[in-house]
Amino acid sequence: MLRSLKPQTLKWIAFLAASAPLMWLILDTFGIAGGSLGANPVEALLHRAGWWGLMLLLVTLAVTPVRELTGMAALIQIRRLVGLYAFFYVVLHVLVYTILDQRMALGPILEDIVERPYITVGLAAFVLLIPLAVTSTNASRRRLKARWNQLHKLVYPIGVLGVWHYWWQVKQDITVPLILAAILCALLGYRYANWLKRRRRRAARAQHAS
Repeated sequence: MLRSLKPQTLKWIAFLAASAPLMWLILDTFGIAGGSLGANPVEALLHRAGWWGLMLLLVTLAVTPVRELTGMAALIQIRRLVGLYAFFYVVLHVLVYTILDQRMALGPILEDIVERPYITVGLAAFVLLIPLAVTSTNASRRRLKARWNQLHKLVYPIGVLGVWHYWWQVKQDITVPLILAAILCALLGYRYANWLKRRRRRAARAQHAS
């Protein structure tokens, strides 16, 4: 059934799914339909925006393996959309921290970056995400050509930094960070295994040609 879905339909499904956490966040922020952010609304906003940014980043990394394993070629059509939504939630996470939590106080922000390693790691992930979002257009892909693929491989270290950032800020139960780390290892391990296969095939063809 999923294989029969048209690319445009998949894009709409991805758009609605990626928008749902934002709608939920808005309802809870303004207390609509019984929603609430709890006793510490700023912390709730901060954590939920960061959580969804990380989740959608992992979904972005999962698109290629799932597409290759299931034969659903149309899934590639939603990767950019999901990736941009991941960036949006990460930007929201950063804005909540800088504006609502730290009230744009540059001194405390810089102090946090220096003294709190998980913030340093999170900032590094955010900085690396920026060029990927900026060059996500088809025009950028045509202009950069082969360099575009090289640039967008930054998503792999970004994934590592994102999970690392989340892990370090968890104070007690690390079950969820362990699960996320295992998922990330599986996604990156799949790509590494494919890279090894391609390398061996090239070596075999080169040896045969000689």
